[in-house]
Amino acid sequence: MRRLHFSIRPIAFLEKDSLKNSGIGGQAVMEGIMMRCGDRYSVGVRNENHEIQVKIEPWKSVIPLKNIGEIPVLRGVASFVDSLVIGTSALMWSAEIAGDEAETEEERKKREEKAAAGGEEDDKAWKAMMTGTVLVSILFSVGLFIILPYFLASILRRFGASEILVSLAEAVLRISIFLIYMLLISRMKDIQRVFAYHGAEHKCINCIESGLPLTVDNVLASSRQHKRCGTSFLLVVVVISVFCFLIVGALGIRSPLARFASRIVLIPVIAGVSFEFLRLAAVSDNKLVCALARPGLALQKLVTREPDAEMAEVAIAAVEAVFDWRKWQEENDLA
Repeated sequence: MRRLHFSIRPIAFLEKDSLKNSGIGGQAVMEGIMMRCGDRYSVGVRNENHEIQVKIEPWKSVIPLKNIGEIPVLRGVASFVDSLVIGTSALMWSAEIAGDEAETEEERKKREEKAAAGGEEDDKAWKAMMTGTVLVSILFSVGLFIILPYFLASILRRFGASEILVSLAEAVLRISIFLIYMLLISRMKDIQRVFAYHGAEHKCINCIESGLPLTVDNVLASSRQHKRCGTSFLLVVVVISVFCFLIVGALGIRSPLARFASRIVLIPVIAGVSFEFLRLAAVSDNKLVCALARPGLALQKLVTREPDAEMAEVAIAAVEAVFDWRKWQEENDLA
């Protein structure tokens, strides 16, 4: 029986503007790390016997539209959905492995025979469970960061507040709820270990892109901040939503239903625009762009922790399963 565990998803980026982009990114999972490179991803997890287990899977988009990766804004929506679905799958697998002791040969054969016998039904059940988990995650996020601030700010209308004032109050509430949420979960013990793996993921990528050999010592010495981090993406989403909803408020829409609908309809647009900003920030040395990216980097100090050597080993194993970092460094004159 597969067991569900929940955690924050985090996808990797870079701190120094001058470093080259290797194209590899990932997220922290339970007692491990998922790393993606091109059309493959790996998940490395340390089990209860302290052994590192790694699986490699193809990265397939859940949105069956050709060339969507070339269309600005839409590619951001597709990337977000793909990361959420595949990231959730990786997280659920890691929760299984992290809580299980290594299998004996006999146990492994029994499990494989059982899976072969009821494979199709188990696969359908797994997909249904994962779909439900993703939907619940989306609904929770939309409810907490979009709908709740909207309804709380709407109370001001009863006291004759203007639409601009209500929109400003909604903006303050949205940013405050987001920061309080991040602060609260960062204090949870289990989440702190996930955040330490998050730090190992960032350090591993920074180590590669700095041109250093991928060793435990070099990984631990690297920065744990990264410009393409998913936490930065979430913060950018919140900030851009503030400006979008301020514009909607300035339009003076009187219908409560239309005002509410605008919050829901604009979510994909906000996600797409946020993706384009981070895409630009990842490769730009422009002072304004770098300044706008700084709050996301500062927030990463809250959602990453310094990893230990064992966590660095897991990160290295996940990277080397899908990415030839030596070849990349040679091709980019970093070796």
